[in-house]
Amino acid sequence: MILFLLAYLGGVLTIVSPCILPVLPFVFARADRRFVTSGLPMLVGLCLAFVAVASLASVAGGWAVQANAIGRWIAIVLLAIFGVTLIFPALADRLTRPLVSLGGRLSASIETHDRPGGAVAPSLALGVATGLLWAPCAGPILGLILTGAALQGANAKTSLLLLFYALGAATSLGLALLVGGRVFAAMKKSLHVGEWVRKGLGVLVLAGVAAIALGLDTGFLTQVSTASTTSLEQGLLDKLHAGPKPPSSNVMMAGPTAPQDAPKGAMMKDGPAMSPSGGAGGPSSVALQDVGPMPPLAGATRWFNAPPLTSDQLKGKVVLIDFWTYSCINCLRALPYVEQWAKAYGPQGLVVIGVHTPEFAFEKQVPNVEKAIRTFAITYPVAMDNDYALWKAFNNESWPAHYFIDAKGHIRFVKLGEGQYPESEQVIRQLLAERNGSPVGGALVGKGAGSGVEQAADFDDSFSPETYLGYGRAAHFQSPGGERKDQAFAYALPGAYQPDGWGLGGSWTVGKESATSMAPGAKVVFRFHARDLHMVLGAASAKPVRFRITIDGKPPGDDHGVDVDAQGNGLVTGQKLYQLVRQKAVGQNDRIFQIEFLDPGVQAYTFTFG
Repeated sequence: MILFLLAYLGGVLTIVSPCILPVLPFVFARADRRFVTSGLPMLVGLCLAFVAVASLASVAGGWAVQANAIGRWIAIVLLAIFGVTLIFPALADRLTRPLVSLGGRLSASIETHDRPGGAVAPSLALGVATGLLWAPCAGPILGLILTGAALQGANAKTSLLLLFYALGAATSLGLALLVGGRVFAAMKKSLHVGEWVRKGLGVLVLAGVAAIALGLDTGFLTQVSTASTTSLEQGLLDKLHAGPKPPSSNVMMAGPTAPQDAPKGAMMKDGPAMSPSGGAGGPSSVALQDVGPMPPLAGATRWFNAPPLTSDQLKGKVVLIDFWTYSCINCLRALPYVEQWAKAYGPQGLVVIGVHTPEFAFEKQVPNVEKAIRTFAITYPVAMDNDYALWKAFNNESWPAHYFIDAKGHIRFVKLGEGQYPESEQVIRQLLAERNGSPVGGALVGKGAGSGVEQAADFDDSFSPETYLGYGRAAHFQSPGGERKDQAFAYALPGAYQPDGWGLGGSWTVGKESATSMAPGAKVVFRFHARDLHMVLGAASAKPVRFRITIDGKPPGDDHGVDVDAQGNGLVTGQKLYQLVRQKAVGQNDRIFQIEFLDPGVQAYTFTFG
């Protein structure tokens, strides 16, 4: 009940946010009508449309988002017709009757609202159209609902919570509508300016349509509005201690050491550590332990390279489960070894399954994952774990993470993070020897390092830690004044940087997950120490974003990464990890990296090093 109350109160608070501004003209345009037959049906339609689209998106992902995009443009057309009819009813009737019969009927019905019951259907339709355009501010409470859908799977409770959120917003909008109706009635009675009021509303409706068509409702207004409600919503959450916790997001950065938040002591979980290596051929043996049965593989949202697999189907096989995500540099550096093991030991009874569990929202998109599988030439089965079903079933807490399962279906070893590949391969060989009744001969196969972003990290030299730019996990930020959450702000670069320190320059909006550049010339500067520097970047629209990098104020030259040229020029064409620096030699001194985005709209998520 607490969550339902929070959802309702979060919706009520939406009325005080600027992100609701594009919707208000459509609501107040009905303020001088009868509330029961005009305003109420419109609010019902608005709620139903929002809940339907949000629920479908949480269940079905990308296709629902695309369908809603089409619906938004249809709604924009209908509401533009509505606005024109308010300003020029006679002209609009002549223009729209032969071309948009639905818009004409809607407009005609709106003008006959005074007849009993005459405006219920068009008001409901107008509310549905408005609901398709409504992009509520994603404050902590709405974020809580959507996070629950992502982690626990979308269900009837998710839709009910969304409905309570929409009802809360409808309550505040309804109260504003009732008050506005009295104001408009008084104006028309005392000032006799009803015609001008109607035309003024028409202008506001068209302004709202223009703002939505230009993306201001989901862009600038949403970004500047969160600050208006975040403190109120967060206060409610803190007092009531509500909400699921997201999965641990620790990512191995140093190969043979455990991630900062991982279980202490060894790279394995719930089992003994590995025994010492046995010379150039790798470890002579690895201590194994029965950790428990392999969890079911139910809950994957999609499978690639194979039909859905079950734990029962895999009995009698040695199984390696690889948890990864395609923008995780540690995962990408492990992929060449995993692929080699799949090819070399598959004929002897090994089955490798990749479990793609997303860290960022863009990693939930099927085309993005399909492209990554092709790019990195992954041939073994991959399960898409958008709902974290497998992540939770294995009680996992790291990217990458390798779970080694014997032929009886029991987990015998767990390796968190990258590195120590000879020991991992020795685990495979020991489990195959148990299964087949004979030792596996020959040298270890996982020797060749990958190229590009897949090349193994330089573990001989300590390097800077993974650093997030979104305020949810940001650290070492050094621009004057600190980060401004969820609002556009002109940042100044710091005059000096501490080790692993970074700063922003120019206009940025820093969100919880990423920072978005708002104007050309936006910069990010980082003082780093590493052979490789990568950034996870994306574009807010389909248009590519040009950028230029420097190292210590100069073009990178021979130290450029695979995604830039020697002059430091590159292009953000999709949401992925970009290798920007690969030094030929790592010196003793830190270096100053700068990236300048020549176009607005880049989304910067993380720095990673190696």
